[in-house]
Amino acid sequence: MVHTIKKWVYPLLAALLLSAALLPAGASSALATGTATPQSAASSAGSAPIDAVLVLDASNSMATSDPQKIGNEAMRLFIDMLPVQGDRVGIVSYTDVVQREKALLEIQGQSDKDELKTFIGQLGRGAYTDTAVGVTEAVNMLQRSAQTGREPMIVLLADGNTQLNTTKAKTLDQSKQELAASVQKATDAGIPVYTIGLNADGKLNQAELEKIASDTNGKSFVTDSADELPGILSEIFASHQELNVVPLDPLTGSGAFQDVTVSVPNANVLEANVSITSGQTVELKLKDPSGAEVAIPSDAVTLSTSKTYSLLKLIKPQEGDWTLSVKGADQDQIDISLVFNYDLELAVAPLSGSSYGKGDTVDVSAYLTSAGQKLDTPELYETMTGTLVVKDEDTGIETNVPMSLAGTQFDGSYPLPEAHKYTLLVRAEADSFYRESAPLSIDAASGAVSDGSGTEADKPFPLVPVILGALGLLALAALVFFLMRYLKKANKGFVGQMVIEIRDENTGERSYPQYKKLNTYKGRLNLHQLLQLAPELKDAENIVFTPGSNDRILLRSSAEGVPIEKSGRVVDTSKGLELKSGDRITVPMAQAGKTINLEYLV
Repeated sequence: MVHTIKKWVYPLLAALLLSAALLPAGASSALATGTATPQSAASSAGSAPIDAVLVLDASNSMATSDPQKIGNEAMRLFIDMLPVQGDRVGIVSYTDVVQREKALLEIQGQSDKDELKTFIGQLGRGAYTDTAVGVTEAVNMLQRSAQTGREPMIVLLADGNTQLNTTKAKTLDQSKQELAASVQKATDAGIPVYTIGLNADGKLNQAELEKIASDTNGKSFVTDSADELPGILSEIFASHQELNVVPLDPLTGSGAFQDVTVSVPNANVLEANVSITSGQTVELKLKDPSGAEVAIPSDAVTLSTSKTYSLLKLIKPQEGDWTLSVKGADQDQIDISLVFNYDLELAVAPLSGSSYGKGDTVDVSAYLTSAGQKLDTPELYETMTGTLVVKDEDTGIETNVPMSLAGTQFDGSYPLPEAHKYTLLVRAEADSFYRESAPLSIDAASGAVSDGSGTEADKPFPLVPVILGALGLLALAALVFFLMRYLKKANKGFVGQMVIEIRDENTGERSYPQYKKLNTYKGRLNLHQLLQLAPELKDAENIVFTPGSNDRILLRSSAEGVPIEKSGRVVDTSKGLELKSGDRITVPMAQAGKTINLEYLV
C-alpha cells in the first residue's frame, strides 16, 4: 500500500534508522527490557495461527469440471477443520475478474465459521476464467493485512485452465506474466499455495496447478470425487501445521453401532479432528477415557456435517482412549481419520561455541516447549525420534543425523568436513505430528554463527555502546513523538465495507454484488486498488478514499471525464465528498463501457 507522505518524512526516518543502526545488535531489545539474554532458535510455526485465503474458480467451465460443486464443499470442510478461534480466513471467487471476495475474517466462534460457509453457499458462476486474477487477489489480500506471528497460505480450487474474453485488451501472454509475477511474490513472502485440481470432465490443466504449488512450496492434489476431500484437506491442514494424518481402520456399515478407539496421546493436544466420510448419513456417540458418555455437541465437542462428511472436533480432550461409536447404513463404506492440533514447538539450545571452522564438531540439543516453557514430559519424548538435518549450502548436499534421546531433549553432533556454509535444523517426529526448529547458519570459512535471522548467536552484551546509544535515543525521543503523531494520521484505518456492482453498458450484464472489507486498508485507498480492475479502467486510480471522522470516509476525484453521481446528480468532489453509512454513489466510466455502483456500509 502506498501512502502520500510529505517528502521531509523520509530523510527524517532515514536519520532515525541510521541512529538505531549505530547501536550494536541486540541493544534495542535490551534497552526495552533492561536485560540481555542469549539468542536461542526461534520456535517453529507449528501452533501459529493461520491466515488462509480460499480461492475458487467460478467460471462456467467449472460446470463440467466441478458439476457437484466439490470446490465449495472443500472450502466448508477446511473451515470446519480450523480451531474454534484464532485463525483468519478470506475467500476469493474469480472468473476473468474477481466475482466476489470476503476479506480475512478472524474466527472467534462458530458464528464466524457459519458466516464464512454461508458466503460460500452464495457464490455463483460467470463466463471466462483467468487463474492469474484469483492468485493475484489472494496474495494481495494476505499482504494487505499481514501480521507478525501468523502463517499465511492459499488454497486454490480450479481446473487450471484460462479462457479470456477476446473483446478485452488482456492477452494470454499478459495473463501468464501476471500469474508468474504473483506466484513469485507469494514465494518471496513465504506464502505456500496448495492446489486442488477439479477434474470431473478430464480437462484439467494439471501441469499449471502443479507448477504453482511447486514454485511456492505448497502441494498439489487432483480429485473428481467429494469422497476424497477429507483426506486431501486433512493433508493440506496437517502439512501446513506440521502434523501427520492418522488413519483409523475403515468400517463397513451394518445398521448397528460399531466402536472405534480414538487415542489422545498426551495432554498437549489442543484439538482432535475426527473426519468421517460416508455415502450416507451416520449416527455418532462418544465416551471419554473414563467411560462416561459425552454429549454431541457440547462445550467440549463440536460436530459439523454436510452431504459428504462429518467432522467431530474434541476441544482440549483428556489424554487416553476415547470410544467413538459409529452407526452407518448397511454395507456403506465409512472412512475415518484423525488430525491432532498440538500446543508444542521445538527449540534448539544455544550452541556451546561462538565460532566454528573446518573439522570442528557442532553439538546440538533440542527440546519441546509448550506455552514458551520447556516441556518436562519424558513419556512424550519416548514416542518420538529426533533428526539433525544439515545442508551444505555450497554443494546442496543434505545429511540426516539420528539424534539420541537424553531424558527430555535430543542430542546430536556433526563434524564440519569443509570450510563451507551450513544450515542446521532439528526435526522431531511422532505418529501424529512433527516439528522443525528454526534453522541455524554456520560459515565454516569465517567462523560466523547465526540463528537464521542474520544475527550472531552468543554475542557478548555490549554495555558501553548501549549506554552511549541510549543517550542518543533520549535526544531523539521528542522528535520521534511528533513524527509518530504525523504517521498515525497518515496511516489511519478505515471501517466498514463497500458493496460494489459493475454494469457492462454494452451487454447490460451486471456483476454479483462484491463486499469489500475496508479495515485492511490504511491511510488512503483508490478505486482501482479496491476493485483490482483491468488496465482499461486505470482512471479509477484517481478516485481516492480517505478515512474521515465518526466512521465516515471522504472521496476525492481528479479523474478527467469521469463524473461522480449521487442521487442521480453529479457532485463536486474537489474538496472531498463525505460518505456516511448507507450512502450510494455511481461512477460512470463511459470510455470503458462500465458503470460502477458503490454503497458504503458500517
